[in-house]
Amino acid sequence: MRESYQSIVPLDGKTITEIFEHYFKQSDQLPSRLFLVTAHNAIFGLLLQKLPNADLQDLDGWVRSEALAATIQDHKLFDLTAEEILTRLFYKETIRIFDAQSVQSGCQEDPAKIYSMLRSLGRKEVDSILKEFGEVIVSDDICNREYRLDALAVDAIFREGGPTIH
Repeated sequence: MRESYQSIVPLDGKTITEIFEHYFKQSDQLPSRLFLVTAHNAIFGLLLQKLPNADLQDLDGWVRSEALAATIQDHKLFDLTAEEILTRLFYKETIRIFDAQSVQSGCQEDPAKIYSMLRSLGRKEVDSILKEFGEVIVSDDICNREYRLDALAVDAIFREGGPTIH
């Protein structure tokens, strides 16, 4: 996909596990379960997701995997490698461990979308915000970025091209 997709899903649940599972269910993700074990100042987590078409290869595989993963309660897990943990939990299953990959932020900042949104509000509305607060502040929660626009920046938005943000 060239365009990133975003949606808002309420944080419903009493525990972190319930919140994550609710999010996955409501955001049309693959069936997912999150299992957490805590000890002192550490946490161990296992995210289990059902692969597409998995039922074609193993009709009860998902139910069996959920049941086996639910047995994860042993605090000794903190001393084991990922391969050892998976082998203990899924002892009769074929285990494949993939090479670790670094995690990278996938945020694609696009100030032009912010400017377009402000233009869609109309000059009158944006000027009223500017008059009331002295600046227009737009929070991009996805990229954890705040856009602060003064009167000159607002003028530039409503002129062709828009402002340049540094």
